[in-house]
Amino acid sequence: VQLQASGGGLVQIGGSLRLSCAASRNIKSINDMGWYRQAPGKQRELVATISSGGNTDYTDSVKGRLTISRDNAKNTMYLQMNSLKPEDTAVYYCNIPMAWSKQWVSLPWGQGTQVTVSS
Repeated sequence: VQLQASGGGLVQIGGSLRLSCAASRNIKSINDMGWYRQAPGKQRELVATISSGGNTDYTDSVKGRLTISRDNAKNTMYLQMNSLKPEDTAVYYCNIPMAWSKQWVSLPWGQGTQVTVSS
C-alpha cells in the first residue's frame, strides 16, 4: 500500500485545516494508521493513531484540538485540526505504525504536507 498526505497550507493562529491521507488500496484490513509530524530542526513525532475499530490515541499537546478519523469505504484517513497554534507548524505525514511500537512505521516516508500556522 502507498499513502499520500494532502490538505496542508498556511493558516492563522486559531484556524482550522483538514488533512487527508489517501491509500492506494483498501484500508479495511489495516489495523493501526497514524499521523506524524516533523517541525523544523526537530525529530519526527507521532501525533495520533486510529485502529481499524476506531480507537484513537493522541500525543498530549494536540488532545482536544486535533481529531483523527478514517473512512474505510473511501480508503482515506483524516486529521481535523482546530485551534491551531504556531507550534503545530510542521510537515505532516501519514503512515502505518508497527504493531510493537507506534514510533516505528511500516512504509517509507512520503513527501508529507506542510502546515504553517502564523499570526
